[in-house]
Amino acid sequence: MKVFIESKTITQIRGMRRYILFFMMYALFGWIYEVFLEVVVYRWGFSNRGFLFGPYCPVYGFGALLFLFCVYPLIKDKKYPKKLIWILPVFLGCMASATLLELLTSYLMEWTTGSWPWQTYADYAIHFQARIALSPSIRFGIGGVIFLYLFQPLFEKVVGKLSDQKITVLSVTILVVLLVDLVYTIFFR
Repeated sequence: MKVFIESKTITQIRGMRRYILFFMMYALFGWIYEVFLEVVVYRWGFSNRGFLFGPYCPVYGFGALLFLFCVYPLIKDKKYPKKLIWILPVFLGCMASATLLELLTSYLMEWTTGSWPWQTYADYAIHFQARIALSPSIRFGIGGVIFLYLFQPLFEKVVGKLSDQKITVLSVTILVVLLVDLVYTIFFR
């Protein structure tokens, strides 16, 4: 019994380390996406997007984890002809979960810091309290489909080729960097 419990615990820890890597990859992609929108689409010029100092937006990392836990099981083990049938439910699931996360994050950020760090959606035709809007929600749904159908299988292959030691070093390094950045942002910025 003790061996089974230890084996299960080790498996859970290995899984958590992989999700830390996925979190950081998606947080980095989220930052790149935000900067792209700001510089290329809206032509506002460059500024470091997000709440933290580093080139990552944790809300995108959390959103991706939400996609992985809630939506990805619909398609994870399916082959491609059957996987395509699920595009609409995956799109709607990603859109709804990302929108809810953005809404809750805006309330949390306003409660803890006095405001939320992204622009308001007051200028969008369909919005709720300028915190969420239909257009970004649709983009989140499309992005979720792209990531779950194209990038996540690739990420899983890449991470699957890493040794346990490399995964441990990378995940611990990521956690330390995020913790230092959070402390710096809260106390010294």
